[in-house]
Amino acid sequence: MTIMNTDGSILIPLLLTLGAGLATGIGSAIAFFTRRTNRKLLSFSLGLSAGVMIYVSFVELFAQAGERLGEVMGPQAGMGCAALSFFGGILVIGIIDRLVPSVENPHEAHLVEEMDSVPKRDGRLMRMGLMTALAIAVHNFPEGLATFATAVDDSTLGVAIAIAVAIHNIPEGIAVSIPIYYATGSRRRAFWLSLASGLAEPVGALAAYLLFMPFLTPTTLGCILAAVAGIMVFISIDELLPAAREYGEAHTSIYGVVAGMAVMAASLVLLA
Repeated sequence: MTIMNTDGSILIPLLLTLGAGLATGIGSAIAFFTRRTNRKLLSFSLGLSAGVMIYVSFVELFAQAGERLGEVMGPQAGMGCAALSFFGGILVIGIIDRLVPSVENPHEAHLVEEMDSVPKRDGRLMRMGLMTALAIAVHNFPEGLATFATAVDDSTLGVAIAIAVAIHNIPEGIAVSIPIYYATGSRRRAFWLSLASGLAEPVGALAAYLLFMPFLTPTTLGCILAAVAGIMVFISIDELLPAAREYGEAHTSIYGVVAGMAVMAASLVLLA
């Protein structure tokens, strides 16, 4: 077994991962070209992203991991290995999250209206913006790995995960752009730094390909799928849902979660 999709190419998984990462540029554009934050839309979208990730993680990725590992190890040992890999994925992304300074948390909600409330040319803001961009890049690395690993195993699921990650990256683009713009006065520089922070996702995809390709077997693929499920569940619980609620639309975010699960469930049924 190889880490390839059905046509033997990694091009589609890489493009999906690249598109998801570059969605930070959409957030940057929103910050510069809109006057007000659409709180309901952002809250619903983040909830939708979380719903897609959680549903896919438990219903598809973890289930597939248990099934594949069970074929090699037996049902009980296979499920045990899948569970260990799931929590291993959570441990890895949790350690990465702890390494990010909380004072510059890239997942804190930011509003377009902040563009009118911060004094320009503040050097401290430049440091904050660069640290936020770095923090987002670090977070995006395992997200890129997760998107890529899902896409190479199942391109349909890969598209769903890429869209969910892209939605999740939009507020991060706002978080990078606002302080950098006010530190430099340059919309162009803020936009490109915001966009660059998303490039960690295709870098994560390439790392997944280079690191795992030589050792990929049904066992390692099953472990990777379970670990990816753990990563996405952690991202949903630790980042997406709290960020959605910070926009002050708690019920709207829950409606988004349910909608994301329903859309993903319907897609899996129709494509079965």
